[in-house]
Amino acid sequence: METAAHPTRRRFSLLPVLFLVFAVGAFELSSRLMEYVREEFGPQAQQRLENWQRLQDLANNAPIDRQLKLVNSFFNRANFVSDIRHWGEEDYWATPVELLTTNGGDCEDFSIAKYLTLKSMGVPDAQMRIVYVKALELNQAHMVLAWYPEPDADPLILDNLINEIKPASQRIDLEPVYSFNGEGLWLNKSGGERERIGEADKLSRWQELNSRLSESLRP
Repeated sequence: METAAHPTRRRFSLLPVLFLVFAVGAFELSSRLMEYVREEFGPQAQQRLENWQRLQDLANNAPIDRQLKLVNSFFNRANFVSDIRHWGEEDYWATPVELLTTNGGDCEDFSIAKYLTLKSMGVPDAQMRIVYVKALELNQAHMVLAWYPEPDADPLILDNLINEIKPASQRIDLEPVYSFNGEGLWLNKSGGERERIGEADKLSRWQELNSRLSESLRP
């Protein structure tokens, strides 16, 4: 039996097609998107998107440590809401526009938004991994963003559970399972080793997210 679309999802299905240009070095929020968001979600939602644009202008040429702190704290202000409550699905990976417009999302949404925003600021894809972990104290699955200054370095962890950015070695409450970025997919093994197991498009939710981002670039 087919069920009706969740109200928030239904409203987003009406988004104008050319709503976002998202590329390395910059992203641009179209006037059509801003008008739509104001009409459907209110002026506060529009303001959050404008603040996101200003964040890029402010941090675009800042040192990397400053970029990480600004982006992490910016998105951590959004509310944590489970997918089933927010989107009417067990597991939905939202775009940054969806996260900010609705002012809510879960750990996947926070991590993806941080990754895409830092990438748009010029942070190399190779230095970032979205990491699926087990949060040991909560005894549940969780997702964070890791930034690697060097390929084999101890990465810094951007997490919506805490605002402080700490090295992975200090986050003993997190047990990594697998990680991915736009370039590949890695499985974490015992002893901290990582084995590349293919491309990130093996992840169906990642495919769906990128498809929605690609659709937004069509004329």
